[in-house]
Amino acid sequence: MTITEKQQQLVRQFSALSEWMDRYTLLIEKGKECPALADGDKTEAFLIKGCQSRVWIKAEYVDGKVFFKADSDAVITKGIAALLIYVFSGESPQDIVDAPVDFLDKMGLKEHLSPSRSNGLTAMLKQIKLYALALSMKDRQS
Repeated sequence: MTITEKQQQLVRQFSALSEWMDRYTLLIEKGKECPALADGDKTEAFLIKGCQSRVWIKAEYVDGKVFFKADSDAVITKGIAALLIYVFSGESPQDIVDAPVDFLDKMGLKEHLSPSRSNGLTAMLKQIKLYALALSMKDRQS
């Protein structure tokens, strides 16, 4: 499944729920499905700056693809991280860098998050794109 297809799938899932409490419940469920990051990886190196909650995102580069893992001490934040991990993990660095992120607006997610969570979402997305950009540069040098 491509990044765009995964994004469209999430938009459909969230759009099918008319009540925002149901969408928050789905977001929390997505977070519960996201495998926990090993305690040894919950370090400053992987901590996302700009989030009110503590959230860590780790990237691994395997066979030309970037695989992300994430964790958070807050259930909503972990759910947001899980959405981003679902969309971008297992993709090439260049596809991640080039991918649009308007699916978050189509889901209505940003408008229903507190300003601090919205800032955290932006910080997570920025870090994922930075990891991918760094790895795409490494790819070009090889």
